[in-house]
Amino acid sequence: MFGTFQHSSLRIEVPATEQALQQGLLHTASLQKWLFPQRLSTGLPEELVEGLTFTSWLGPVAIQHKVTQVESNSLRMLLSQGIDGFHEWHWGEGWVQSRIEGISLLPLNLGQTLSLLRLRQFLVVTHPQAH
Repeated sequence: MFGTFQHSSLRIEVPATEQALQQGLLHTASLQKWLFPQRLSTGLPEELVEGLTFTSWLGPVAIQHKVTQVESNSLRMLLSQGIDGFHEWHWGEGWVQSRIEGISLLPLNLGQTLSLLRLRQFLVVTHPQAH
């Protein structure tokens, strides 16, 4: 794998319930909306489940995700190809945390920051009653 080892943990406040965050992070239709410009594999199930493997693309770079843990307030995926590492999500009432570690040529902290901001904006638009 080419690149450098990178790690980043970010936690932000979001005007959303724990249930809204769970839906935004585990339901594939929601993921496809807020992860733009990243694209996901077609034919995904309605919700992420343990053992599911799928690919996302950021431009020409493919990233394979293997879902290793799904709980009511957390998600963990092993990453390969464009990022060789893992990505963990944890959430609760009014907050979400993302931790990513891996070897990549991609700027992981920048991508993680933009993803969290896009998720926050998605939740503000789709769950306006929460704030």
